[in-house]
Order: sequence, then structure tokens, then C-alpha cells
Amino acid sequence: MEATSRRSILAASATGALLAAAGRASAQPAQAAAPPGAPTMDSLRQLIEAARANSPGLAELMVRHLPGLQVGGAAAVPPSDIVPTAGTTTVGTVASSNVAAVWGQDVLFALNSDKPATISIDTQAPVPMMRVGGTDYWYRLETLRIGATHRFALFSGGRDVGANAVAGYTPDSYPIEGAARGTLSEKRTITSQIYGGAQADYWLYANAGIDTVRGAPLMVWQDGQNCVGARDLINFRMQTVTDNLVHQKRIPPMVHLLIAPGTGGEKRPLRFTGEDQGNVMRSLQYDTVSDRYGRYLYEEVLPEVEKTVKLRQDAYSRGAIGQSSGGICAFTLAWFHPERFSRVHSTIGSFTGLQWLPDEHLEGGYILSNRVRRDPKRNMRVWMSDGMNDIEVDSNGRQDLYVAGSWPLNNIQLANALKTRGYDFHFRFGTATHSSAQGSMDLPESLSWLWRDYDPERTEATFEQEATERAKPIYRVQIANRDAW
Repeated sequence: MEATSRRSILAASATGALLAAAGRASAQPAQAAAPPGAPTMDSLRQLIEAARANSPGLAELMVRHLPGLQVGGAAAVPPSDIVPTAGTTTVGTVASSNVAAVWGQDVLFALNSDKPATISIDTQAPVPMMRVGGTDYWYRLETLRIGATHRFALFSGGRDVGANAVAGYTPDSYPIEGAARGTLSEKRTITSQIYGGAQADYWLYANAGIDTVRGAPLMVWQDGQNCVGARDLINFRMQTVTDNLVHQKRIPPMVHLLIAPGTGGEKRPLRFTGEDQGNVMRSLQYDTVSDRYGRYLYEEVLPEVEKTVKLRQDAYSRGAIGQSSGGICAFTLAWFHPERFSRVHSTIGSFTGLQWLPDEHLEGGYILSNRVRRDPKRNMRVWMSDGMNDIEVDSNGRQDLYVAGSWPLNNIQLANALKTRGYDFHFRFGTATHSSAQGSMDLPESLSWLWRDYDPERTEATFEQEATERAKPIYRVQIANRDAW
């Protein structure tokens, strides 16, 4: 079992109540209709029902809602050239990402495999998956508790093809009756001169009731393509969660900039197997410890955004969020320009050496914990989460991940630095893997914490470490998998 949320673990009766409420809410007209055929919360529920009945339309619903199935299964996993030592973990792969859907306590796991498939859930012995007739799709429907994350490992013909985790969402991640739905823009594309002609897609999601006179608060979501369509429904559920929190007055109505990493652009030296000019830009933008990405947003992206929506200009009303490389990116946006961004949300952040480039005089992300200790204190509020099973040795032959360092230890380093310097921060560290599960399950709580006490009449505030955090000790690490004296 993965780390649980501090919010209460809800019983089966509460699960029934949330599903009933979600069913009523889904019947309400949305402010912005989804494109024809686009996955919705209601169709997600239909997927689970189809799996329970093994209905003829199951394969079509699985493909619509589980983008990972379209990539392929065991054949897509590269051969290993790094052998992990005992006790290390397999991180997410193309075979284990975006292949699980959740509705209440019902969790559907899937795999694309030309061989019989099995699955291990929460470290239990593998059990058979069921084949969808006439396809290479396999699935298993399980009843799992909400308020916790659940780790799973997939096997194709007995071969381990990857592990991942899934969130047991709590009620705030389902549509709440009476909560007005926000609006999603069409996809837009921007070309960057700062990154040598790289192009990036982006969308705007505006919660109902944004202030069009003074301007709206802003949240920038790195890897924003994952907050659109099916990927949003099976990961963060950003649209539903933020609409619910606005309705509950736990966050202000705001504009969410959902921006994907750039593609193309300047030519970069390829350092690792599997890199190409089509995917090297994401790490360059997100993992580089400099103000370059901040300049890109401030000088190129936001001026385009502000042609269609009015935004608040004060750092008090601006935040950034991301996971993995997007997590360190969110942090550096505020670190280098606290006068522009002050609220940071990082989950499984890559505070490692992915863009440690001595020849270009660039330090890796690991340097940030030292800079927090040594540099003048910034006015930032920071939510972080990670887990002990985050990346340390990757069994898929990803040498770039292996040489970059330890994700868990570098997150702990940064948390301790924030703690000792008196930053307003919160760090949730459990047993989670390198996946969106913990961050997705926590999102109602983490966004509420990040935007707590927001006052639209103000343009600034000094963030102070909470008294409850000040009373706690710094983080300490204990050996858990071998003898220690």
C-alpha cells in the first residue's frame, strides 16, 4: 500500500455517496461542452460499468480513456542495460503509464499484450487479467480503498513490463453537485525564439467566476497536455478538482495555463540512448537551473495569453505546478523571479542532475537545496511530495535517469533546506513511485493549502512557516531494507 493522504480514509458508504453525487452532477449542463466523442466523467463511469459486465463496447471505451494502450505493451519496453540491485524499483514505462482508470472503489487496470497478462497489486502475488475478445487488450477490475495510492506491476507472458501506481481519489476529485464547470479553450500553438523556434501547444482553463476587471489569478501547469481530455480524467483531474475547490471557496477562481513542453527548436547534442531532437527540449526547458524558461513564459507565452484574458500581475496571485521535471521547473520559476511567481507545487520533482552540463557552466537541479541554504531567502510558498520508491536505479536502461542521481534523497535535501531557512512549505514523503498517483490524490488538499487565505484585495503577503511545521524536527532518513547499527 502506498502512502495515504492525511485526509480521512473514507468507508464504503462514503464511496457510495460520492458516486451518487457525481451521478447527479454529471446530469447538469456544463458551461463548455466537450468535443463530440471526448471522454468525460460520465463516460469514465460507463467504462467501469462496461468492464464489470464485459460488454461488447469495452475495447472501444478502453482505448478512448486509457492513452497508454495506444502505445503498445511489452514490445514497447526497451531491453535493459542497467541491472537494478535487490530492492530497487521499476519505474513507470510505456507499458504501465496511463493504463488505469478509477471510479470510487472500482479500479480498472489494462495492458496491451500479445501474451497472457497478469498483474500484481499492492505487492500481492500476480493474478490473471482477462482478455477482451478479438483484441490484445487485457484488463482486471479490482475493488480498492480510496484515500490511498495503490502500486501495481504488469506482466506479459510472465515478463515484468513495468510498475506504476494509481490514486484512490477522494470525493473532491469527483463532480460536486452545484459546482459550476469552467471553460477550456481550443488548443493553441506558440513558436519560441528563446528556444530557437521550438513550438509548444497550450490551452487555457478558466474557472467559473474569474475576475475580468482586476484580472484573474494564474496557475501555470507544466506538461499541461496531461490536464486535457482522457489524461486529465485518469491523472490529476485538474478541471474537476479546481471547479470543486472554487465552489467550496477553498481557492479563488483562476486561469490555468496548460502548456506542453516544446518540440523541435535548437539542435542539442544527444547524450543518451533514446534521445532525439523531438524529445530533448522538455528536459532542456524544465530541468535547466536558470531563468531561461521564466523568460520564455514572461516574454513570449504570457503576452499571447493576455490577448484573450486579463491576468493579475502580482506574484501573490501567481503559481506554478508540475511533476517530475515539471516540478523542478515550477520551483525555479519562483526561485529566479519571486516577484513574478510565489506559489510552487512540485510532486516527484526532478531535483537531480538531468541538466548538469559543466561544459556550459550549468549546475544540475541538486544545487537548489544548497542555494536555498546559502542565498537570500525568497518569498515563496512551496508544496512538495515524493516517495521512497521514486527513481534511484531504473530497470529500463535509461542511463540518463541512472546518472542523474537519487530523486528521493534530493527531495529530502530540498525539504530540509526549506525547513531550516523558515520557508512556508509542506513536504509529503511516503512510499510512492515515480508516478502521478500521490500528487493526483492529494490535489484537493495541496491546492487548498497553497492558496489558503488568498485575499483578492491584496497584491502581496509575506509567507511564514506555519507554527505546526516550526514545531516539528527536520527530516531524518532511516535504513529500512538492511541491517543497521
